[in-house]
Amino acid sequence: MDERNGQRLPRHVAIIMDGNGRWAKKRLLPRSAGHGAGLKRMIALCDHAFSRGIKTITLFALSTENLSRPQDELDALFELFREYFRKNLDNLIRKNIALKVIGDLTLLPEDIQALARGGEEATKDGTAGTLVLAIAYGARADILSAVNKAVRAGKEVTEQEFSALLSTSALPEPDLLIRTGKEKRISNFLLYELAYTELYFSDKMFPAFTDRDFDIAIEDFSSRERRYGKV
Repeated sequence: MDERNGQRLPRHVAIIMDGNGRWAKKRLLPRSAGHGAGLKRMIALCDHAFSRGIKTITLFALSTENLSRPQDELDALFELFREYFRKNLDNLIRKNIALKVIGDLTLLPEDIQALARGGEEATKDGTAGTLVLAIAYGARADILSAVNKAVRAGKEVTEQEFSALLSTSALPEPDLLIRTGKEKRISNFLLYELAYTELYFSDKMFPAFTDRDFDIAIEDFSSRERRYGKV
């Protein structure tokens, strides 16, 4: 845990960026407009979070369940991913941030797979922080993949060894999970890793979730006592 200006900061913040479509619907806009607004908010919020001293940010950008949405909405989302990887890598390199992508990228168009892996390679030397994008990601699938790896190895594994088989193996477990959009559930996100994570839910749709809202979540986290089952 890091501390800055007397405030206890989480090292790793995970965010479920929910509510883009509902934000757009309320404004009589197409859902794609909500996703575009969400991308802009995501970029700005990450800049703010890293400037606050957060070391790792994991964003739930697209779940495996989301892939069943109408094709026109998926096409709009895929175009936003292309835009992000093509236009924001220079920003990450300039800020010395490493990019990591988790999820089953084989479910995505091949050009997006290449852009994602290229982004990881281009930013691999970043040491100021790590930005993790969960794309075509599902926690149950990740856990099953880890189980099958252990089975193929033909041996029982410890918790530490099992964690090393997950796609998040190189990352610290999240200290804080923020979910926007008023819903209060985890939605198949980092199920194994969230065992002792502090949870924070916001009624705001993600495009309306401001830097100040993020700071309030950090203040709430700082006020909590984390005992990990101890007295």
